Amino acid sequence: MENILEIKNLNMFFGENQALYNVNLELKKGVMHALVGESGCGKTMTAMSIMRLLPKSAEIKSGEILFGGENLLEYKERQMRDLRGNRIALIPQDPMTSLNPLYTIGNQLVESIRAHSKVSERQALRKAREVMDLVCIPDIDSKLNFYPHEFSGGMKQRIIIAMALACNAELIIADEPTTALDVTIQKQIMDLLDEIKKELGVTILLISHDLALVSNYADAVSVMYSGYVVEEAPAKDFFRNPIHPYSVALLNSLPTRNPALKLKTIEGAPPSIQERVFGCKFHPRCDFFKDGVCDMKTPELTERKPYHFCACWRG
Repeated sequence: MENILEIKNLNMFFGENQALYNVNLELKKGVMHALVGESGCGKTMTAMSIMRLLPKSAEIKSGEILFGGENLLEYKERQMRDLRGNRIALIPQDPMTSLNPLYTIGNQLVESIRAHSKVSERQALRKAREVMDLVCIPDIDSKLNFYPHEFSGGMKQRIIIAMALACNAELIIADEPTTALDVTIQKQIMDLLDEIKKELGVTILLISHDLALVSNYADAVSVMYSGYVVEEAPAKDFFRNPIHPYSVALLNSLPTRNPALKLKTIEGAPPSIQERVFGCKFHPRCDFFKDGVCDMKTPELTERKPYHFCACWRG
């Protein structure tokens, strides 16, 4: 299966503090690839690096981000503006604050479409109706005249997904797309993204800390810890046979249907960006820590079995 995007040895800093370490990631066309881990592990910074929407204090010092064979880190800002919202679209974390409260949904959709394609207002309005229908928004003619505050959280998220589809994006980055929604609406939104992936062949990078949700929808999983990708595998293989101790601990901390089983916790906390941890960054919290090995050298991400990669000194 062909790659739509490749991140190669990406290193990103905030001043003297490194936030991303040699991040490697491959996204196949038409799949949903989940990037998971605890808050602060580097998931969103990785996604924002793709969009080139990092804070001013952030600096990418080395690496490549290849999209369609071209390195986005070499693009000028004008080229990135043409790319964003057009070939690569972002579904941000909070649908409540992602829409302009002063303009109707119709105005915002039409403006977004016309910003990325040379069409008339009438053609843009027709396209707006098409994508609203695609994301199952009822009574479209009426809803086009609604302001954002007149929509529920789930409907706002559907509008944002419609904006991503309006310009035929090839890659959608969904950054915690269900965080602010209740469980029922979460499922509706994830079912919608899954249907879009299957029907339109769109690639989705799903940023999430919710492994239960990921297990139901993702085709592939990459696990991040403190700025490193520590495991990557097809989703089925990952959930059946995780290799990295951190991945195992994450899955063991998920609730089960058996009330007799106690939830297992991961002792300690991830290091802050300012902390210097030698060797594997997970070793202070690892049940399989080996003195003189895990605290001396950082393990590389290597293929342990077909398409299953892990960065750990444990055999």
